[in-house]
Amino acid sequence: MFFFHRDPDRSPAGEGVLAPADGVVLMSSPEKIVIFMNHYNVHVNRSPVDGRVKQVEHRFGGHAPACYPSASKNEKNLVILKSPDGEIKLWQITGFLVRRIICYVEPGDWVKRGERIGMIRFGSRVEFNLPEKYKLTVKCGDRVRAGETVVAVKET
Repeated sequence: MFFFHRDPDRSPAGEGVLAPADGVVLMSSPEKIVIFMNHYNVHVNRSPVDGRVKQVEHRFGGHAPACYPSASKNEKNLVILKSPDGEIKLWQITGFLVRRIICYVEPGDWVKRGERIGMIRFGSRVEFNLPEKYKLTVKCGDRVRAGETVVAVKET
C-alpha cells in the first residue's frame, strides 16, 4: 500500500502540455490522448497546463479494465481547465478494482502546470484533449510521467 500511494516531486522536462498521469500512451491524437496507469505507476494526477478549473463533475459508470477501450464508459471524474491557449477536458477514469477517484481541485481554483489535481486508486486511466495549435510529441506505446513528460508543444 505504501508503494502504491507514493507521491514523488516532479519537474517539467520542457515547455508545452505535460502528461497528467504516469503510464503508457494507449491513444495519441489531438482530439484525445489516453494514458493507462497500471498498479506499478504513481497514481497522482497533475495539471497538464496553467489554468483555471472551470468545472469538476463526477459520473457513475461501468467497471471495465482500464486498458480496454470500453473503459471510457467507466466511473469517472471530469476536470475542465481553461488555459490561455484554450480548454482542456481531462477525465480521471477508474478501472475494475477499487474504483475511487480523489479530486483535489474545485471550480474557480487556479492550477499551475504540473500541480497535483487528484488521484485514482489502483489500475486506471486518464483521457484528455489538447488545445488548438498544439502538436503531439508522444505516440502510442510511449511511457510518460505525470508533471514531467511533455506530450505536446505549441506549433509555430
